[in-house]
Amino acid sequence: MEDSKLKLENQICFPIYSTSRLITKAYKPFLDEIGLTYPQYLVLMVLWETDEISVNKITQKLMLNTNTISPLLKRMEKLELLKRSRSTKDERSVNVKLTEKAKQLKTGARPIPEKLLKTLLNENINLTDVLQLKEMLNEWIKILADKTKNID
Repeated sequence: MEDSKLKLENQICFPIYSTSRLITKAYKPFLDEIGLTYPQYLVLMVLWETDEISVNKITQKLMLNTNTISPLLKRMEKLELLKRSRSTKDERSVNVKLTEKAKQLKTGARPIPEKLLKTLLNENINLTDVLQLKEMLNEWIKILADKTKNID
């Protein structure tokens, strides 16, 4: 029947959406230990890779809109995790730089990926499965980013 296409259980997107929400929830106890939210953690991971980066680069890496990231960066600046400043090269651009406090948080964050990975593994799912899924999801990200680049 045609209506079966509209059943939630038949949707590809719903398990991905639900898994994403549950993984974010699984991060919570680990992030609580270092006083971060998941979105803050994502921003800090970008900055731990490349300190002093433009807001536009952060939005690109995290695949978020500026109107989503700007309030987050503002809150993080109030928490003294980062500093925002106008670019000297392009006044329209805002750069973001880690504070010493945020640099020190990296030590507490180092074990988090491994802790989370352990929560994903069981007798039915091994590391190879997780890595294969990650590769496939990265391919879907490329495909969907290309096909949706003009939609907003």
